[in-house]
Amino acid sequence: MSKLFYSNKPVIGLDISLTGIKVMAIDANKWRVLGYGSLDLDPAAVQKSLNDPEDTYLGESITALLKDHVIGTLGSDYAVIGIPTGRTFSRTFTIPTKEVARIKSALEIEVEQYIPLPISSLYVDYRIVERTKDLVTVIMTAVPQVLVDACTHAAEIAGLTPVMVIPSIDAVARVLEATEEGKLSTLIIDVGPATTDIAVLEGSAIRVTGSVGIGGNTFTLDIANKLGVSLENAHQFKVINGLSLSPRQAKITKALHPSLERIITESKKVIRYYNERLNEEKTIEQVLIVGGGSNIPGMGDYFTNALVMPARIASPWQKLNFGKLKEPSKQFRPRYISVAGLASIAREEVFL
Repeated sequence: MSKLFYSNKPVIGLDISLTGIKVMAIDANKWRVLGYGSLDLDPAAVQKSLNDPEDTYLGESITALLKDHVIGTLGSDYAVIGIPTGRTFSRTFTIPTKEVARIKSALEIEVEQYIPLPISSLYVDYRIVERTKDLVTVIMTAVPQVLVDACTHAAEIAGLTPVMVIPSIDAVARVLEATEEGKLSTLIIDVGPATTDIAVLEGSAIRVTGSVGIGGNTFTLDIANKLGVSLENAHQFKVINGLSLSPRQAKITKALHPSLERIITESKKVIRYYNERLNEEKTIEQVLIVGGGSNIPGMGDYFTNALVMPARIASPWQKLNFGKLKEPSKQFRPRYISVAGLASIAREEVFL
């Protein structure tokens, strides 16, 4: 997490992914949406912008989003930015309480041992989440500097002032904690259009993350290829029939199985790391599936059987009040969960 500076002004959320951008403003006390919008983008062009802070595609796209695609009003130009989780690195580790004064040295050791990038190319931040007489538990997040610089520069091109940068999965966790029994130890599976992010939420903190290059678009392609249908028909089969009981259930399940198993494999790795390295005493109590690619009937049952623990599609929308604003269609609501989490960050959380 990179905290850039503090301001006494309300903030808005700006979520940047490889396939699109979203913006939202809310009254966090009432969870009332003041304004929101989204814009799909060319993944190759986004990738180029994220690797080159001087590229203007992302900045011009944010400008277009703010000008032509916002429902309601945002009321602020101070933005909390969510960045792709798959390009960040989060780890939880412990150090002796008596060594807290040397925590920066411990961070450097963690980066050198477990992150495949030189520390000089990263922004590194940390948070102490638990203290006992003998041990301190620390959550560290490291992000490539070029990624943060590209996202903040793009926001500035659009006339926004970045005040905080966090991985999008942390924003998702904020909403789930407030709406979906988030105090339970939770495995979050965030299925986006192109990637799936996986994390363990314990208390109010993400403890470990993982990511795999499988998403909702992958599922559509799988169905189209295996069933020999158009992408449009494949999408309809995915969101209408999915994995639930239907004449097409066996064929669709067979088509999606390889991609779903890659998500299952990565989920088990994250669970194993949490159980063996972080918390031998606690067990994960629920699996919450979110994101724009999670709108597949029967997905909750599939993950329940595969992971042998209760899994369900999260529905945090009862918490958000759109008032008189036109609400997103049911199909597109899941895509706004991360930006809602960003917009819910109170100005008191943005520090110098």
